[in-house]
Amino acid sequence: MMEKLNYEVGDVVKLKKPHPCGSNEWEILRVGADFRLKCMGCGHQIMVARRLVEKNTRGLTKKGANPQELQ
Repeated sequence: MMEKLNYEVGDVVKLKKPHPCGSNEWEILRVGADFRLKCMGCGHQIMVARRLVEKNTRGLTKKGANPQELQ
């Protein structure tokens, strides 16, 4: 089983399915039972249940981290 990821405000998650604008990266604006996510492509904001975000996450980039360092 995959370890639980520690989500924080400002992190960028890569989700399984892309947004209609073509981007599949989302910035976390709120963490709790629900997440508020902002599309990195078009800026659209959505609220998503935590379990759906955890299930569909394909990558996590911590805020202020260089993406190449985490791979």
